[in-house]
Amino acid sequence: MTLLDETSPEASDARGRVAELRAIREQVRRGPSDRATEAQKAKGKLTARERIDLLLDEGSFNEVEPLRRHRATGFGLEAKRPYTDGVITGWGTVEGRTVFVYAHDFRIFGGALGEAHATKIHKIMDMAIAAGAPLVSLNDGAGARIQEGVSALAGYGGIFQRNTRASGVIPQISVMLGPCAGGAAYSPALTDFVFMVRETSQMFITGPDVVRAVTGEEISQNGLGGADVHAETSGVCHFAYDDEETCLHEVRYLLSLLPQNNRENPPAAHSDDPAGRRGEALLDLVPADGNRPYDMRKVIEELVDDGELLEVHERWATNVIVALARLDGQVVGVIANQPQSLAGVLDIEASEKAARFVQMCDAFNIPLVTLLDVPGFLPGVAQEHGGIIRHGAKLLYAYCNATVPRISVILRKAYGGAYIVMDSQSIGADLTYAWPTNEIAVMGAEGAANVVFRKQIADAEDPEAMRAAMVKEYKAELMHPYYAAERGLVDDVIDPAETREVLIRSLAMLRTKHADLPSRKHGNPPQ
Repeated sequence: MTLLDETSPEASDARGRVAELRAIREQVRRGPSDRATEAQKAKGKLTARERIDLLLDEGSFNEVEPLRRHRATGFGLEAKRPYTDGVITGWGTVEGRTVFVYAHDFRIFGGALGEAHATKIHKIMDMAIAAGAPLVSLNDGAGARIQEGVSALAGYGGIFQRNTRASGVIPQISVMLGPCAGGAAYSPALTDFVFMVRETSQMFITGPDVVRAVTGEEISQNGLGGADVHAETSGVCHFAYDDEETCLHEVRYLLSLLPQNNRENPPAAHSDDPAGRRGEALLDLVPADGNRPYDMRKVIEELVDDGELLEVHERWATNVIVALARLDGQVVGVIANQPQSLAGVLDIEASEKAARFVQMCDAFNIPLVTLLDVPGFLPGVAQEHGGIIRHGAKLLYAYCNATVPRISVILRKAYGGAYIVMDSQSIGADLTYAWPTNEIAVMGAEGAANVVFRKQIADAEDPEAMRAAMVKEYKAELMHPYYAAERGLVDDVIDPAETREVLIRSLAMLRTKHADLPSRKHGNPPQ
């Protein structure tokens, strides 16, 4: 579009200038061309503005720098200077609360980042930090703009620096709605949550062509870095959905559970689910026999308001569950062993998953509820060589460093170091409760008897009968439900049906908890 000449009658007065502005704004709104929009739609993808409209409350978006254009030259860039420079930035509201957003526009330079593009992102990130409001990035870009060289790469550095500065200060959510390759993938990795859409979004450092050239391995883009791969195998993705509409709806739901920043509490909501509701179903959901599996997710659903929870990393490290939910309208973070998967043991991935979630909740003033049914850490050469010691220590560090209200409930097994790591009283849990089915011990009775009574069993005429007798004796002496309570290691043994009421009363008391950490620049957590 050619702008009106300043000397023409149409541009010589205020009305002419306003008409000119409206024409420019309409061009900005439409984007580069109908052909580019059709190409985006042909891939099954929405435009950047359609995505923003789905994310934010209707009519609430305020755009920042819509008229920005790059000033680069060479390689034909001077002849192609579209408005927005391929990224739409601004703020709006989600359920009435301010949210900042930037969205790559793949129709312009493939969403690739150049100097002007990066400067717009830097500005909106700075605004989000200053305003103390969440930042959502809608990612659909082809990486750095090659024609702008090192200026584009420096733009990524500015984004990473701001991601780090905002970490633990405001919620940062990355929504992957297209490709994200090379160094660009590190910005989502620095944020609190990553959403992906199947088939249309991919993340990888080196693409299939490079992989093929270097290693000879043949793999597709989705096979290398698609949503399912990152949701199930790598753990890079927290949430994966089939379409953009569902994905963006769930981003809105997540935002409704998070505070605006680290100085606020999460938003409370009215709940019609009675605080004193008994959970009689819990008596049947959890078998007393410690060797029988059950679905811990059903236990959580029975405890929380209306059975609603948002599970994070649902398909990765499934032996531990981490989720956001509400109790009496107040947001809580739930960490729970899952006996249906690997008997609920802790391993490398489960420890990392739970540790990151604990850190996120602590950063944003979300109380922690831990449900224990853990037989220990997963044994094996692969786990030891993979660093289970330092990875398990990440979870230990996260709990010990957390200052939010912390309540743990021991449902059944709580053995060895895994019991200590899962927010036991000894590492600072504010309140610890146990069900009458609990078994807190250094290890299972069978293993303990083999160690403690090794000589008696070996010398017995009937070793198996002696082993059975010693197992029974060990259970009676050290593993009965009240052993820990008698020694003050749990605050009370409770009726499982009363768990919801006990948790709500305890969290209400702890709402004004204040705890200070030692004065220091920062800790040095295990890596």
